[in-house]
Amino acid sequence: MIRFTNVSMRYAGNMYALRRINLFIEQGAMVYVTGRSGAGKSTLLRLVALIERHTEGQLIVNGQNLERVTGRRIPLYRRNIGFTFQDHRLLKERTLFDNVALPLVVAGYRYQEIRKRTQASLDKVGLLNKAKAYPVQLSGGEQQRVGIARAVVHRPALLLADEPTGNLDPALSLEIMRLFEQFNQVGVTVLIASHDLDMIRKMRKQIITLREGKLLTGIGQTLNEHDNEQGTEQTT
Repeated sequence: MIRFTNVSMRYAGNMYALRRINLFIEQGAMVYVTGRSGAGKSTLLRLVALIERHTEGQLIVNGQNLERVTGRRIPLYRRNIGFTFQDHRLLKERTLFDNVALPLVVAGYRYQEIRKRTQASLDKVGLLNKAKAYPVQLSGGEQQRVGIARAVVHRPALLLADEPTGNLDPALSLEIMRLFEQFNQVGVTVLIASHDLDMIRKMRKQIITLREGKLLTGIGQTLNEHDNEQGTEQTT
């Protein structure tokens, strides 16, 4: 599903956000990307979503070499990807229904299909009864759920989440993670960047650990194994 081969991300001034990442994530997996602030977690997700482009190596997602995806084809490529952000990025002047429906409107779906999918997506996150409400009327946890509904309304094969629980208390964080788990159980590949190790420990999923842009641990490792290896960098 996702393969990094010697992938680096270098900014001006020869500053690396990621350095020589080698990684393979299978289709249908649910994986956490962990590491301290500045470790490269968000950058890794942004490269997969083609929000940014890697500067070295090869990155293949769902059989597509991302170097060959031209700027004009990026919207088409993203139709198979859902992305949620820590700050929700909801349109304040639009209802929840309109916020969630937006990807379908942009993609040119007919209204009947937009209505059907949007209602189903809001129902999945427990907010169908608030479809006509506005973001300002919601709690932080509810706003995050709207963001998730919008990310999955077009039924993506891959769901990316960048610190989706960063502003939530532990109970709400676990609730949001259970939602991601439900999507994963129906075949969606889920990749979540988070520094919340206590919450990740409860989920008992595979992890990737980054430190200063380098891969510290890779797929196949549980959090307990990760705890034992903190401080020991692996070559990749």
